[in-house]
Amino acid sequence: MPDMPGLNLIVASADGSRLYAALETAMAAAALGEPVRLFLQGEAVALLRAPIGFAGDAARVAAGQPDLAQMIAEAAAMNVVLIACQSGMALASLMAGDMGPHIRAGGLVGFLAGVRPDDRLIVY
Repeated sequence: MPDMPGLNLIVASADGSRLYAALETAMAAAALGEPVRLFLQGEAVALLRAPIGFAGDAARVAAGQPDLAQMIAEAAAMNVVLIACQSGMALASLMAGDMGPHIRAGGLVGFLAGVRPDDRLIVY
């Protein structure tokens, strides 16, 4: 799979619906066998504060869909790499251990350095 083009997603706002959509996209690509990385930039990192959730969770669960926390866990189980912006962590007063085992800290420069020429980059 290393030679397969990857999908790189950036969530750039603290909008739970955008993160949920990015996770859906990430999981669909991972199901197709693509390597996927998702970077939460700036204020978006606040969405990772425990307990993880957003205003749309109740409606999604009522419709038989997973909530945001379940989506993050399922994406990680599908080998979607989840990265929290270090600057965003500082803005949200979060430490690496505050976000759960599925998420690692990283910077935007390092994330972009990992985007290969044939990869796709999408910003939510």
